[in-house]
Amino acid sequence: MVSQNNSENPTKKKSYGNDRNLMDIAQYLKDAQSGHKRSIPPLELWHPKHCGKMNLAIKANGEWWHEGQLIRRQAMIDLFSSVLWKEDNKFYLKTPVEQIEIEVEDEPLLINQVDQVEIGGQLFLQLQTTSQDLVIVDAEHPVFMREFAGQLRPYVHVRLGLNALIQRHVFFHLVEMGHLVENAQGETVLSLQSGDFHLQLST
Repeated sequence: MVSQNNSENPTKKKSYGNDRNLMDIAQYLKDAQSGHKRSIPPLELWHPKHCGKMNLAIKANGEWWHEGQLIRRQAMIDLFSSVLWKEDNKFYLKTPVEQIEIEVEDEPLLINQVDQVEIGGQLFLQLQTTSQDLVIVDAEHPVFMREFAGQLRPYVHVRLGLNALIQRHVFFHLVEMGHLVENAQGETVLSLQSGDFHLQLST
């Protein structure tokens, strides 16, 4: 169960609906991503033909396997992850000229770091993937819980319909940054705040 409220104070202006704050966040992400040398091409503008399947699988633990061999070069994973595309619940590697289907057991991205950053005088939760995507938790990029293989696991929306699994040690840090409270149903939930965006997660 995920309960999301945009602000604990309904009279308070939502930061993600404020153009100035959105510009602050956009500029922050632009500068931060540049520092990580991370660039995502305009995949939504490309309309290539489908070119079948590739023997490439992203396992539920975040490992990338090609033709039965584990890919160990992080630079190659970073490159492939920058052209990940999801369409009709299938995953692809997408270029301007071809779109090749790959196998993804759960979600293709993996969160391995969380920080609190100050933007426009407010504290936000910032998550980072193993391939250097930076995500500011907000209404467009919420943390949510979902069951996989009989286990409840935490995720966050990253981009273009792609989600990332939040690793266990990162989720423990999120728990430390939030508060455990009891909701109206008597359940213990994790309450998190990122800017003016507030959410509650069943644990």
